[in-house]
Amino acid sequence: MLATHLQPLAASLFSLLAIACLLLTFVMLGSRWLKDYMLAFAAQSWLIGLLSALVAYDGGYPELYVVALLTVLFRGLVLPWLILRILRRLNTAREERLALNPATSLLCGGAAVVFALVVSVHIVSALKLDSNVLVLALMVMLSMKLIGFLMLTLRHEAISHILGILVLENGVFLGTQILVPGMPLIIELVLLFDLLIAVACFGVLVRYLLTHIGSTSSDELRRLIG
Repeated sequence: MLATHLQPLAASLFSLLAIACLLLTFVMLGSRWLKDYMLAFAAQSWLIGLLSALVAYDGGYPELYVVALLTVLFRGLVLPWLILRILRRLNTAREERLALNPATSLLCGGAAVVFALVVSVHIVSALKLDSNVLVLALMVMLSMKLIGFLMLTLRHEAISHILGILVLENGVFLGTQILVPGMPLIIELVLLFDLLIAVACFGVLVRYLLTHIGSTSSDELRRLIG
């Protein structure tokens, strides 16, 4: 496990990048503007790509250079381009209806981080490991997953649901880069391919909602109940 034997400089860099990714998740959670979501996700993906490259250099995992390149290419460029293209076609700029206002959403996100921290400390203690980076990596991974679920629950726009899934998956991906960097390259490629398929499917769903219902809100899917 890479996080248990890092040099101080590497540990500081990994911690800084992980915290920056978590802060960008809060940018997505606290904003109503869909373009802001997308730009924050793209920046987060670039940071995860940089993290993968640093893990490859520090831990001696040359295959992670390929993962870093694919992460920047697909998560940081292709997926944002596809979703921004969908947004331009829909002419939808922001969330019009929210289950909770942005301030309350951020408080819920903060509670999720505290919960993730408590769980992470207990897991590391149970494994009898002593690594602050390990605790941080687990905490950021769990926090991003929980905040991704919050975005799926609290948002109504179908585009926001896409980003909720992407944030959730980014959390898993970030955690695995630090905790289990030796994961086979084929698994990483499958995850990237699954993301492209998921975005394509959501694109079809969004166009269906707009064409047949006149709205991109997922609440309108209730009309399809027979």
